[in-house]
Amino acid sequence: KQWYQRRVAITAGDVCQAFTFYASEDKLNNRGHGAGKHGVYAINEAACKIVRECTEPEGALVAGGVSQTPTYLTATDKEEVKDEVKKQLKVFKEQKVDLMIAEYYEHVEEAEWHVEAIKEYMPGTPICASLAINDESDVHGVPTGECGVRLVRAGADVVGVNCHFDPFRCIEAVKKMRDAVQAAGLKAHFMVQPLGFWTPDASVQGFIDLPEFPFGLEPRILTRWDMARYAREAYDAGIRFIGGCCGFEPYHIRAVSEELSEERGGYLPFNCVYWGKCLEKHTKPWVRARSNKHYWETLNPGTGRPFSASLSKPDQWGITAGHELVKQHQTSTTQQELIEGNEFKQKLHRHEVPC
Repeated sequence: KQWYQRRVAITAGDVCQAFTFYASEDKLNNRGHGAGKHGVYAINEAACKIVRECTEPEGALVAGGVSQTPTYLTATDKEEVKDEVKKQLKVFKEQKVDLMIAEYYEHVEEAEWHVEAIKEYMPGTPICASLAINDESDVHGVPTGECGVRLVRAGADVVGVNCHFDPFRCIEAVKKMRDAVQAAGLKAHFMVQPLGFWTPDASVQGFIDLPEFPFGLEPRILTRWDMARYAREAYDAGIRFIGGCCGFEPYHIRAVSEELSEERGGYLPFNCVYWGKCLEKHTKPWVRARSNKHYWETLNPGTGRPFSASLSKPDQWGITAGHELVKQHQTSTTQQELIEGNEFKQKLHRHEVPC
């Protein structure tokens, strides 16, 4: 964790987030996870101290983070969910984080409850709230634009989208939020923290619905030049909190920072590649010929996989909060549950249940 935080900081990240993703008490104890023995307080406290130590030399802002909970999937009880959030917030309040990021929600309703909990427990702390949804709706069918409006009305200062989809699909989703928020006469800033993977074929559940998730996603990784284009398009869309989520590496953050150097007062991150200008010193003339922006901007990279499909078929089970198979518990997943899940999958393949 220290290595990653340091690399992000020196590649000119303005905000570094504590590694507290999905670290609510109910998640740490979910389905037999051993992390629960350490406790939500100890884990989140250690994460805050690590990020503070690693980012202090560069002066980056430190963000605490909360995300969706197993409790919502199982109970959908507002006060139970808010209680889980407040267990995490105690650490962030004590560590005096600069801002809070409430992220990775498939249901806008739960995100609203989390924003409310943060405002109640940490009044005055800036709140960024982002959903893991596409440009159409959350998984319960609430339109994406309406989701943005609801988050602002709940008290979020910055709203947007993170995870589940690639940068360009996420930008389209945030545009929907931007337009709806402005049409409602509300004021907010906008954020985007997408995947570092291409997901043109992902369904409403995003990349977790792709057959490559989670152990075969590497062929989908965006290049640093893709990231430069993402940064420019996000900025041009009026988005000012521009970051990354799963699949992002420090060199991706460097590419974002380098592309927006002029907008950031001319600041350049450590070890810039200057659109390949460093290749001017290469011994091979054909490589030296690649030392320009046009070459890398127009490159259509090959994969080296002659039999690889360009797109995959998402699973699309079509189930979410409230369905029996999605309910969570502290004991380990049973063999019977695995059997029931496979039986459901077979029924889907036989078209015996709606997708």
